Amino acid sequence: MTAPKLTLIISFYNKIEWLLLILKALEKQSFREFEVIVADDGSKPEVVEALKAYIRQSPLEISHIWQEDVGFRKVIILNEALRQSRSEYLVFIDGDCVPHPHFIKEHYQNREKKVMLAGRRVDLSEKMTRKITQESISQNYLVKRIYLDLLWDGIFGATRHVIKSFYMRPGRLRKYLNRKDTGLLGCNFSLFKEDLEAINGFDERYLAPAVGEDTDIEYRLRWNGVRLKTVKNMAIQYHLYHAKLKRQSANLSIFEEVKKSKTIVTPFGLKKLAFD
Repeated sequence: MTAPKLTLIISFYNKIEWLLLILKALEKQSFREFEVIVADDGSKPEVVEALKAYIRQSPLEISHIWQEDVGFRKVIILNEALRQSRSEYLVFIDGDCVPHPHFIKEHYQNREKKVMLAGRRVDLSEKMTRKITQESISQNYLVKRIYLDLLWDGIFGATRHVIKSFYMRPGRLRKYLNRKDTGLLGCNFSLFKEDLEAINGFDERYLAPAVGEDTDIEYRLRWNGVRLKTVKNMAIQYHLYHAKLKRQSANLSIFEEVKKSKTIVTPFGLKKLAFD
C-alpha cells in the first residue's frame, strides 16, 4: 500500500457527534492524499462501535486507536498515533474543531523541514455550533453562507475571532496577516514527523488538559532549532462550543521544571530514555 502524503491525527474522547462532523468535513477537503488517525483516549464501547460503523462506509482512510479510560491521557494516545502514522508529515487537531475545505491543503503546501506550522481557530457560539451539521457541511456551508452568519453572530452574538474565519488566497495580505509569531495551539499545528521524533514526542507526564500537548512541545521544538510559522486565515478551523477546561497546577509545575532545565528530548515520551 502506498504511503499517504500526510497524516491527520484527531484527539478524541466520546463526543461522536462532533467527530462525525469533522470526518464529514474531511470528505470535502481539496487535498485528498491523506490518512486519518483517530487517537481515542478511552471512549465508551457504544461510541467505539458507532465510529467503527462509520469507518466501514467512509471514503476516507481512517485508523482508530484506543486506550483504556483511566483519566486524561491525551499525550499518551498521541504518541501512539505518532508511532502508527505512515506519512512523513503530521497535522494535529482536536475532536471539537471542524476544518475548512482547504485546511489540509494549506498545511501540506506550506510544510518545511525544521518548521512547525501554527494555525488558529474561530470560537463558535452555541447558536453557530448548531448550524454545523453533516447536511450543512455536505451542502458546502463552510465555504458559502457561514461567513454572513459568523459576521452577524460575531457582532450581535457570542462567536469570537470571526476575522480568523476568512480564507485568504496567496498574496501580500496573507503574508501581512501572518507576519507575527503567535505561538502554537495543540488543536491546529503541523510538522515533519522527524522533527517531533527528534524531541522524543509528547511528554507523557502531562495528565491534565493544556500545556502538555502544545506549550511544552512548542518550547522543546524551538530549543531544537524548529521555527514557528503561522498559517492564520489559511488553515482555518471552527471550534465547536463547550465549557472551557481549566489548566491544572500539576501540568504547570512540570512545565516550569522543563523550562528551568531546558530539556529538549523528554525521557518520558515515544521511547523511555534513561539519562545520567
